[in-house]
Amino acid sequence: MFIFARAITYSTLFIGLFLIFLPARVLARSGLMASPTIGPTEVAGILLGLVGAIVALWCILTFATVGRGTPAPFDPPRRLVDRGPYRFIRNPMYLGAGLAMFGAALYYRSPALLAYIGAFLLATHLFVLAYEEPTLRRTFGADYEAYCARTGRWWPRGPREA
Repeated sequence: MFIFARAITYSTLFIGLFLIFLPARVLARSGLMASPTIGPTEVAGILLGLVGAIVALWCILTFATVGRGTPAPFDPPRRLVDRGPYRFIRNPMYLGAGLAMFGAALYYRSPALLAYIGAFLLATHLFVLAYEEPTLRRTFGADYEAYCARTGRWWPRGPREA
């Protein structure tokens, strides 16, 4: 049960800062407000935001149940997480977060929020290359190498021929 408390704490901090607080500041600085009517663009934004949030939450639960840790670098999983959404791509949480923010950008029709998402994804990519992947290689060795060989970093891989 303590693992879930840690996962919820991390999630609240990460989601609160990067997916709510900072995007809200971007929107506030741009002066954009929600449309008074809900049209197809707003509905698409709501649906994409919901799908992204579900993916991110699925990732957090997978880290807690499969990896026995959290996605936070200071409380990493004890086991390699290669199930749940991680069986499709190696970084679904970041993509889920990006998708959730993209939904908000659509909803608000915000170019400034799109720029924030681009910066977020670039920073995430650099973090993955410079810290996450080397750390996972050191921690999980051959198991992580095999996982990388069968699972794409940002895009699912098709079936491989033998």
